[in-house]
Amino acid sequence: MGELEIKVPRDRNGEYEPKIISKYNRNADGMEEKILSLYACGMSQRDISERIKNLYDVEISPELVSEISEKIMPDVTAWQNRPLEAVYPFVFMDAIHYKVKENHQYITKAAYVVLGINLDGQKDILGIWIGENESSKFWLNVLNELKTRGIKDVFLFCVDGLTGFRQAIEAAFPNAQIQRCIIHQIRSSTRFVSYKHIKELMADLKKVYQAISEEEAMNNLILFKDKWGKTYPSCVKSWEENWDILSTFFAYPPEVRKIIYTTNIIEGLNRQFRQITKNKPSFTNDDSLRKMLYLASQKIVERWTQRCRNWDIVLSQLSIIFEDRIPA
Repeated sequence: MGELEIKVPRDRNGEYEPKIISKYNRNADGMEEKILSLYACGMSQRDISERIKNLYDVEISPELVSEISEKIMPDVTAWQNRPLEAVYPFVFMDAIHYKVKENHQYITKAAYVVLGINLDGQKDILGIWIGENESSKFWLNVLNELKTRGIKDVFLFCVDGLTGFRQAIEAAFPNAQIQRCIIHQIRSSTRFVSYKHIKELMADLKKVYQAISEEEAMNNLILFKDKWGKTYPSCVKSWEENWDILSTFFAYPPEVRKIIYTTNIIEGLNRQFRQITKNKPSFTNDDSLRKMLYLASQKIVERWTQRCRNWDIVLSQLSIIFEDRIPA
């Protein structure tokens, strides 16, 4: 990665022996990797400097840490633009928010994360996009990037209530189906329900989304509306207006339902991102955030060695449902 300038303490008898770099050796083999490893754990530049000093008694300035981290930007760009597989049965889309400095002030920006499950049942982070506000145009650009990188077909998009995603998906992948996260829908639709009613209302709502079939769910939604429609019209309206993308999972067997029912897969990923970045409340610019999330992604994906549960069963079901869309 290039030359690394390190300050080595002097002592009167010349007996000091560096722990990482032997005396008279000017090469810092492995030092930059150690620094990047600490950076990937969410440590700030100043904290990394102090950690290196405490562990190895070697002084490295925060500015040098910044220079070292900057060297990985070509890797970040290459990863974000890498070729992808042609078919992903499931793609999950969600956002995680951070404070980023822009024009001398910190503003809230979202890191939009796209996670895919391929035909082998393996998870992968397909990309991360930084932006202030999502829109149909924004998501269309993201999806077109994914197509440019090689994706030809997606069976199901599993999403939170992100603005503009539906129009973008329909434009870029017209054959794909959309499943809105049931858990997010429950949270958003019951946000203003009184505490004294919430337990009873949730019990009635559970009969809707835990029904065996869509027909049973629709009948229970009608009963739910009759009971709660006047008291909480916005709650009922939210389910009615989004029913076509809330009820998608009813058309699939239980093994597939468990995958698409919620966005738990990508929420779990975002929890890991938050855990890694919890000690870094803000970022100096977009690239600083990109570097951190890229390094964190590499650590996370390395641990994704297992296929999705019951994948052989899931794939056999998908082969029947999407027979003409699965490559031979």
